[in-house]
Amino acid sequence: MKLNFLAAAFLFGVATYAQEHQTIKGHIYDSANNNDPLPYATVMLQNTDWGAEADENGYFEIECNQGSYLIEASYTGYQTFVMPYNTNNPQDISINLVSENANLEEVVITVNNRKSSESALLNEQRKSLEIKQQIGAQELSRKGVSDVAAAVAKTSGISKQEGSNNVYVRGLGDRYNSTTLNGLPVPSNDPEKKNINLELFSTDLVEYISIDKTFSSRNTGDFGGGNVDILSKDFRDSGLFEIELGAKINTNAAKKGSDFLLPEGPSMMGYASYGVPNNPLKGFNFENSLQPKKAGSVGGNFGLKAGKSFNIGATGKLNLFGTASFDNGFVYREGLNQSVNAQGAKLKSFQQQKFTHTTNTTGMFNANYHVNDNHKLAYNFLYINSSDLSRDIYNGSDRDFEGDHDSVLVQRGTFIQNTVLINQLLGNHSLNEKLGVDWAVSYNTIESDMPDRTQNKMFYWNDIDSYNLAQRTITDNHRYFQKLTEDEIAANLALNYKLGTDENGEAKGKVTVGYNGRVKKRDFEAIQFNFRISGDGLATPINPNNLDSFFNQQNYTDGLFGIEAFAGTTPQTYTGEQNIHAGFANLEYRLTDKFSAVVGLRYEKIDQTVEWRTQLDAERKSNEFKRNEFLPNLSLKYELSGTQNLRLAASKTYTLPQFKERARFIYEDVTEIKVGNPYLYPSQNYNLDLKWELFPMNDEVISVTAFGKYIQDPINEITMASSTNDITWVNIGDKGYVYGAEFEIKKRIADFGSGNTNKLFAGLNVSYMQTDQEVDREKIQRETNGLINTNFDFDRSSFTGASDLLLNADVSYLKEWNEGRELTATLAYTHYSDRLYALGVEKKGNLVDKGMGSLDFILKTKIHKNFGIDFAARNILNPEFRRIQDNATGPVNAVTYKRGAFFSVGAKYTF
Repeated sequence: MKLNFLAAAFLFGVATYAQEHQTIKGHIYDSANNNDPLPYATVMLQNTDWGAEADENGYFEIECNQGSYLIEASYTGYQTFVMPYNTNNPQDISINLVSENANLEEVVITVNNRKSSESALLNEQRKSLEIKQQIGAQELSRKGVSDVAAAVAKTSGISKQEGSNNVYVRGLGDRYNSTTLNGLPVPSNDPEKKNINLELFSTDLVEYISIDKTFSSRNTGDFGGGNVDILSKDFRDSGLFEIELGAKINTNAAKKGSDFLLPEGPSMMGYASYGVPNNPLKGFNFENSLQPKKAGSVGGNFGLKAGKSFNIGATGKLNLFGTASFDNGFVYREGLNQSVNAQGAKLKSFQQQKFTHTTNTTGMFNANYHVNDNHKLAYNFLYINSSDLSRDIYNGSDRDFEGDHDSVLVQRGTFIQNTVLINQLLGNHSLNEKLGVDWAVSYNTIESDMPDRTQNKMFYWNDIDSYNLAQRTITDNHRYFQKLTEDEIAANLALNYKLGTDENGEAKGKVTVGYNGRVKKRDFEAIQFNFRISGDGLATPINPNNLDSFFNQQNYTDGLFGIEAFAGTTPQTYTGEQNIHAGFANLEYRLTDKFSAVVGLRYEKIDQTVEWRTQLDAERKSNEFKRNEFLPNLSLKYELSGTQNLRLAASKTYTLPQFKERARFIYEDVTEIKVGNPYLYPSQNYNLDLKWELFPMNDEVISVTAFGKYIQDPINEITMASSTNDITWVNIGDKGYVYGAEFEIKKRIADFGSGNTNKLFAGLNVSYMQTDQEVDREKIQRETNGLINTNFDFDRSSFTGASDLLLNADVSYLKEWNEGRELTATLAYTHYSDRLYALGVEKKGNLVDKGMGSLDFILKTKIHKNFGIDFAARNILNPEFRRIQDNATGPVNAVTYKRGAFFSVGAKYTF
C-alpha cells in the first residue's frame, strides 16, 4: 500500500505537467549596473501560475501551454517590466530592468539574501549535473528550525533517533555518514561517534545546508548514507546589528516546579573548572557535593549579530560578519526502563526519572574578501561550547541485586562539556577564462570532558522506610572522569579547466583534478574511583538526597568506605591516529544540449592506528590497518525539458570503523557495557540512484528517487554471548543491502494576490525503504580469533536505526504588508515507522522503537521592519515513545516515556 501511494503520487505529478507545452527563454539585465546580468529576478506570466526565477547569470526558462501571454519581470528596487509574448512566434527575450532610484546598497542586500532562498536553491538543484538536495536559511526560518540536526531531519530519507544525536540517511546511521563545514571536515565531539552532534550548529550560522546522498570524487570516500555540508553565512549587507531575546519551557519540567533537581558542579552557563582531585586515593578530596540542587525550569536565549561591508579600491569588497549567542533549556521525562529474558522474566525493571539542563554558547566570525571577480578569500572561525547536565533516578528491581529488600535505587549524575574550535582559510581564483584554482585549509580541535560522573546504588526497605548502600561489585558506587581531545588538520586543492565552447560561448565541460588530505589524532583517557563499602557502612541508613552525610572525609578516616582505582591513579587510555591522503579527477561534460555526464575517480591511502592501555590489557597494545581504495563514480543527467530532469548516479565507497570501536576500552552505563573490537575492519559500499525531478515554478519541485546500496562486510553493534552481555562492534556478515524510494513535492497551493506576498505553500516528502543483512556467527568468531562469540538464533536482520517509512509534511502561510511588516505561520508534521534499535541474543528478541509522529506550529512575525516576535509550539501531540523487546512470547515494553510539549517565544530587533 505504501508503494502504491508513491506510484500514485508519481503518476499524478507526471499527468499534471506532461501536457504539450512551450518553453519561453531569456535573460534579465541590470540597466543600473552596466547591463550586467541580474540574478534572481522574478519572471511571471500574468494571470497564470507559470513563472521562474532568473539564475545567477540572469537566465530564465518558463514552461507553459501554447498561447498569448503578458510577461511580467520584477525585482526589488526596479520598475516592473511587462511585455506581450505569443508562443507561435518563439524568440529569446532580453529584458533590461530600470532602477527606481533605489540606492545600490539596497540592491546588493536583496541579491545576496536571496541566494539562500528556496527558489534560488531549487534553481541550483535543477541546473546541477549531480544529484543534490539543499535546505536554505529561508526555509529553515519558515519551519522554525533552530539547529542543523532538526534541519536535515526535515529532508526526504533522513531521520533523527529519539533521545540521541544520531542522524540516519536512508536507514544508515552515524558510521555511514560524514559532516563538513564549507567542504572541510569537522571533528566529532563524542568518543563513540564519527560525526559531530549537528544539534551544536545553530541555524543562525547557516547560509544553507547541502545533503549529498550520492558520492562524488571530490568528497571523502568514507561514504555510505550521505554527506551533510554546512555552508556558513557570507554576509554582504551594508551593515547589520541585531539583538534577540527569548524564553522556552518544557511542559514536563514546568510540572516539576521546585522539585526539579540537578547535580552540583558546572555553572549555569555550561562550564566546569574541576577535574580529578589531588590525592584521590588517600582521602575524600572530591570537590562537588552529592546533594542535588534546585534549578529553574524555564530556559532562555540571548543573541547578537553584527555585520559590515567595506569597499576596498575599485573592485574589492570586504564583508565581515559575527554572531554570539547563548541558549539553555530544561527537560524532564519519566517512564519505564527494563529488560527481560527470553521467557519474559524481568532482569532489570526500573521506573526512570531524567532531569536535564542543556546549554549552547556559540561565537562565529567570518571575513570574506572579494578582491575582484576573479579572486576571493575567506576566513571562518567558529567556537561552540555545549553542555548537558543530567540527573537520572532508577527505582525498581535488578536480578543481580536480589535480596530481602523491597526495591533498588540507582542515582547517576552526569555532566558533559564539549568545546569545538574551527579555523578555516579558503580561496577561489580564476586564473584566466578557462583555468581556476580552489583551495582550503583548516585546523580544528575539540575537547569533550565528562568530569566527576557520580553513581550510587541503594536498597530500600518499605517496612522501616529506610535506605542502605548496595554493593555487589566494587563499581556499584563510583565517581568517573573522562576526557577526549581531538585535533585535525585538513587541506583541499582543486584545479578546474573548462573544455570547449558551444554556440553561445559557454563551456561544454570541465576537468577537475585535486588533492584532499586529513591528519587526525585523538587522545582519550578515563579513570574511575570505586568506593568499597565496609560491613558497617553497608548497614548505615542513608538519605538518597543527602549522600554527603556518608561520603565524607570523616567516614573515610573511620573506615566505613575505601577508594580504589584501576592501576592506581594512572588512567585508562587509548590514542588514535588516522592519516588519509587522496587524489581525484573529475570530468563534467555536456554530450548534447540535453545529455550531460560526470565521471570521477578517487584514490585514497588510509592509515589508522589505535593504541590502548585499559583494565582488559594492562600492558599497552596497538592495532593498525592500511588500505588503498580506488573509488569510481558516475552521474548522468538528461533534460527532458527546461524544467524536467532524469538522473542516474553510481559509485563505490567504503566505511571505516572508528577509534573507540577498535580500542579494548570498557564504557559502563547503568544498563549496558560497551567494549571495542580490535579486529574490526572497513566495509565496502556499492551505490545506485535513479531520480526524476520537475520544477513547475521557481519555488516548486516534484521528484521521485529510487535507490539501492549493496554493502560488503557491514559493521553492526551487537550483544556478545557473555556473563555480562557486553556490547561490541563486528563485521556481522558477508553482505547487506538497502533499497527504497523517495517522493518529494513543494507546491504553491494558493496566491491570494492583493499586491504584496499573500500565499499558501505546502510540502511533503515520503521515503519507503527496506534493509537486510546476513548475520553469520561463525564469521564473527573466526575473524576475531574467538574473542567474540554470539548466540543469535537468526541468520538475517534489518539494519539498526532504519524505518520502513519516513514522512515530513508542512503547510505555510506567508503574508507581507507595506513597510516591512510580515507574517509566516507553519504547521509541520514528522513521522517515522517502527525501527530496529538493537539485535537480541539468546532468544531475547530484538529491541524495536515503535513508530511515532511529532506536530509543530511556528509563527514568525515582523510587526515593524525592525522588530519581530516569534512563537513556536513543538511536539504538540506529545506522543509516547515506546521501545519494545520483541520476544517470541510477545512484545514487552523496554522503555516508555513522554517528552512533553515545548513552547518558546522570542523577540528580535534589527538596528
